[in-house]
Parts: sequence; structure tokens; C-alpha cells
Amino acid sequence: MSKMHATSKAPAAIGPYSQAVEAGNMIFISGQLPMDPDTMQFVSNDIKGQTKQSLNNLKAILESAGFTMEQVVKTTVFVKDMNEFGEMNEIYGEFFTDHKPARACVEVARLPKDAKVEIEAVAIKA
Repeated sequence: MSKMHATSKAPAAIGPYSQAVEAGNMIFISGQLPMDPDTMQFVSNDIKGQTKQSLNNLKAILESAGFTMEQVVKTTVFVKDMNEFGEMNEIYGEFFTDHKPARACVEVARLPKDAKVEIEAVAIKA
């Protein structure tokens, strides 16, 4: 059985998908764009600001479902320009300090709403 999760502390889904789906002791967080949940607009035009907002959105969804960032076991980061990897990675490292989940980072041709970054995650409760 699975349970869909949604919180107003993260941007509402902009298509036919859930912010997150919990299955057993795992939760799958859909890709988070760098949008303010209140205005549904980007908070910044630079990769650092967008990365921070995407991770804040991911964190809000996790917390609303009773999970923590320390329970994240895998993330996938989609970036528009791999030349901005270092700046993205700097902010990413502020959210995952001692706990470092597995990660893939790929450059993509285009992201929804022309975002610079989108981040998805999987977390597990022990």
C-alpha cells in the first residue's frame, strides 16, 4: 500500500503527480523546482538560490511526512548547466553535512519552467 503526501509548505504539483509517495518505510519525493510555495515563482535566477529553494522544498515535504533529511538515502540532481555544478554542490553540502546520501547529478537540456535545477530524493525510516 502507498500513501500520497502533500504540504502547503512546498510548491503544489504542477501536473498529474504527487509531491511524495510513501510506500512501507520509504518515501519518494518528486523533483522539486526552486519555487516559493506561496507565490509559485522562482525565488532566484541564480543556481545557488535555486538549489537552496529546491532543497528547502524537499525538506518541507520530508518533514510533513514525518521524515528527516538524515533519512535521505538517494538524491538525483538535474542541472541545466554542468558548469554551475560547483555552485550547486556548495549549497547542497550545506543541507547534507555529516550525512551524505548517494547522488547522481546530470545535465539536462531543459527543466520545467526553465529552472536551473530540480532535485528528487528517496528516504527510508529504519
